[in-house]
Amino acid sequence: MKKFLRVIFSTTIILSLVSCTNSKSLETMQKKDTEIIVFAAASMTETMSTIKDLYEKENPNVKIICNFDSSGTLLRQILAGADCDIFISAASKQMNQLDIRCDEKDNKDRNDFLMEGTRINLLENKVALAVPDGNPKDINSFSDLITDKVSLLAVGNADVPVGAYTIEILEFLGKTISEFEKEGKITYGSNVKEVTTQVKEGLVDAGIIYATDAVSANLQVVDLATSDMCKQVIYPVALLKATKNEMEAKKFLDYLTGDDAMEVFTSVGFSKAN
Repeated sequence: MKKFLRVIFSTTIILSLVSCTNSKSLETMQKKDTEIIVFAAASMTETMSTIKDLYEKENPNVKIICNFDSSGTLLRQILAGADCDIFISAASKQMNQLDIRCDEKDNKDRNDFLMEGTRINLLENKVALAVPDGNPKDINSFSDLITDKVSLLAVGNADVPVGAYTIEILEFLGKTISEFEKEGKITYGSNVKEVTTQVKEGLVDAGIIYATDAVSANLQVVDLATSDMCKQVIYPVALLKATKNEMEAKKFLDYLTGDDAMEVFTSVGFSKAN
């Protein structure tokens, strides 16, 4: 009888150990990192990198993967089928091309990539005229761009938001991009970071970038575009329908609108969109 009881007791211990091991294995599986892929405009590189670190510290089982580039390039990648959970563009134009609820003139291919009810205007930025250290050409306003003070101006390509805003500003001043090209007074960047780098390295007399990029690069801003010069610079954000982690992606989207994230955004000159 004692031998029989010992066998039962030993079996019970073994089963308990197996159950405990299985529980730990399940717990380990549950703790596996969830990856959230964020496609964000290049002008958000510094702020989103900081926010990513803050969020991962508070949520150790979530890994935020950021892909930074011009909004136009990011749009093309999404249309080509790239994995993406959240998209933040530096203009409404690129987001509209993914939003079936937009007019056909804004979304002629009738793309339907955005999860309904998740699109919001997240941030506002300003278009800035920045100059190299010391401002060697004594450029003080956008109006100086159409004078002899400028021999070389850095701008974004026309298919990126900062480039589109630039075209509006120059036309407001009474001069087209084509005229600058004919005079050999213009150089391009494929995104706002490339334009910022050209100014920072003193390769140009001035550059048209975002105010936030000027702050991040410690560049001198001599003028800000007014509302009559170009459209309001709004950064929309939305969750994509193809997300594989809807619940966690929504949580991060909510975090981006919260006080902690907004404090990071405003520290470099962004403001909360109305």
